[in-house]
Amino acid sequence: MSPSRLRRALPHVPLGLVAALMLLPFYWMLLTSARPPQEIFDVSLLPVPDPGAVAENYARAATAVPLARFLFNGAVVCLGILLVQVLTAVPAAYALAKLRFPGRRLFLGLVVAALCVPMQALALPLFVGLAGLDLLNSYFALMAPFFLSVFAIFLFRQSFRSYPDEIIEAARLDGFSETEICWRLVLRGSLPALAAFAVFSVVAHWNDLYWPMIAVNDMALATPPLGMLFFSNAESGTDYGALMAGAALLTAPMVLCFLLARRQFIAGITMTGVK
Repeated sequence: MSPSRLRRALPHVPLGLVAALMLLPFYWMLLTSARPPQEIFDVSLLPVPDPGAVAENYARAATAVPLARFLFNGAVVCLGILLVQVLTAVPAAYALAKLRFPGRRLFLGLVVAALCVPMQALALPLFVGLAGLDLLNSYFALMAPFFLSVFAIFLFRQSFRSYPDEIIEAARLDGFSETEICWRLVLRGSLPALAAFAVFSVVAHWNDLYWPMIAVNDMALATPPLGMLFFSNAESGTDYGALMAGAALLTAPMVLCFLLARRQFIAGITMTGVK
């Protein structure tokens, strides 16, 4: 290898090592899901799949608990949250980025401050409020605390700031309302930011375990992470092959979504910054 090629390849070595380290748990999950019970704790990383064990583990994962129901619940909750977050965050971000009104800096400061408030700090009042309204054990209880996303407001605001003011002024002269400018022009020009936020939101709420454990106790409403707890209880926590098979099936939709949206996600992250 020539020195120039070697210099270009060297920076990729640590990146490859970090990538391998990050992918190792997923590899181990797939490896465990393909092993019979007597080989679960085998430390070998070499894939020696047993077709009979694969079929048995995945069959038990699909029948021990309503796995399809968990997937459906996760899709309903994640898509419902994402839809309302976009509907509420886009107008707020447009106002903060392109409109001039009293208190704009104060509102932006409140948005940034709210980014520092963890969900755990709000869990108790949210639980008490939903319990008082008799709304626990419902899809609404799983989604309501996340309908307003300050992260979405901040992300879209940073993206909208780069949209040319000249086009907005021309649209106003042509009779466009602020709502039409926001949704038909500015948002359309920030689709990479929208794709990036969609990936962040769906992955975060698909993997969320903390709030579903508080809001619901009915297996029929369990999201994928909570459903894995039900699965573990059903199997007494010992059938690791089937448990990992279930985890692989519940992880696959997120991996597929990211692969489909990876270009838009990367573009949204690189094009959206603090300007």
